[in-house]
Amino acid sequence: MLVRINSAHRRPVDGHLAAVAGDRACCSEFRYRRGSEIFGEGEDAEFVYQITSGAVRTYKLLPDGRRQINSFHLPGDMFGFENNEAHRFTAEAITETDVRIMTQSNLLGAMPGQAAGPKNLIGFVTQNLQHAENHMLLLGRKTSLEKVAAFLREMDERLAQPDVLNLPMTRRDIADYLGLTLETVSRSLSTLRDEHILRFDGPTQRRVEILDRDRLSQLDA
Repeated sequence: MLVRINSAHRRPVDGHLAAVAGDRACCSEFRYRRGSEIFGEGEDAEFVYQITSGAVRTYKLLPDGRRQINSFHLPGDMFGFENNEAHRFTAEAITETDVRIMTQSNLLGAMPGQAAGPKNLIGFVTQNLQHAENHMLLLGRKTSLEKVAAFLREMDERLAQPDVLNLPMTRRDIADYLGLTLETVSRSLSTLRDEHILRFDGPTQRRVEILDRDRLSQLDA
């Protein structure tokens, strides 16, 4: 389920979209409810997206029915770029999420008028490739505790090291991102808590205060 925001007019872009397309480009805005699909695997890759609030997960369902989450997208992030005509993953809103949407053709058409646009787009693509490489290493070469530590470090850095990490994703999401079971994620988080590396703030355990970033980094080394 989605709701159009500012339906009477299109609004100028800002943030990463503006860096690529220029601040004179315009986009549409939509709000997706929690659990709503933004696009599905195999659908035409017509649009690019930028999150203004909320969070999105992109994932693929494996032949045995398991779900492998590829990425979590947070406010400011862009996603939806593909190197072919169809999406390789499904994108879904984790919480109520506001998204700016622009067609890829309009984005590419606006770039010639933006001197730094191609360079910024290459930087964005390179950043995504680096994330994919790090994720592959994370899945294949680390213990379960190291994987959870790496995930927390990633979220901490992406959210600019807040006093309290407010994680939008569930432990099931984290497990499907790290290639672990739900029980293993819970056990690893409990170990980090017992070692006084983190503490939970509130009953949902989605609010996490990192007490010792140095020790967390050592686990992720």
